[in-house]
Amino acid sequence: MEKTMQIIVREYEKKDLPEMIRIWNEVVEEGIAFPQEDLLNENTGEKFFTAQTYNGVAEDTKTGKILGLYILHPNNVGRCGHICNASYAVSADRRGLHIGEKLVLDCLAQGKKHGFGVLQFNAVVATNLHARHLYERLGFVQLGTIPKGFRRKDGHYEDICPYYHEL
Repeated sequence: MEKTMQIIVREYEKKDLPEMIRIWNEVVEEGIAFPQEDLLNENTGEKFFTAQTYNGVAEDTKTGKILGLYILHPNNVGRCGHICNASYAVSADRRGLHIGEKLVLDCLAQGKKHGFGVLQFNAVVATNLHARHLYERLGFVQLGTIPKGFRRKDGHYEDICPYYHEL
């Protein structure tokens, strides 16, 4: 399937919002990776995405279909305002096709372009091995482990691993 797709990562456009909201909500509903519990709708989704510093989408240029997205925003303010944070979501039916890698690489470039010096992930769930391996392969450094830092949808707690990458 991947061989027939031509995937680019680009800045989102307003027409992408319905698919962005759908993909975001898939991850929230799974309850195993994002801290959010509330689903986005047309109104809250537009407000959420327009509030970010930058939103990237992975598009199959052959079909025009949005396959994944990321959000980029400050992780803190003032003296720590040079640190950004990001979240990534890939459509459930397109996972395993290296779309996440394209999103992360673009995010690193956009973070630097937007004046950030460090990209920090606050809460990568320890059992999210595909994401952790990708981040480590791309040069992210794990800062430690926070025991029971994430509550899964089923109610049990898992460790989280903060990561960072200098831009």
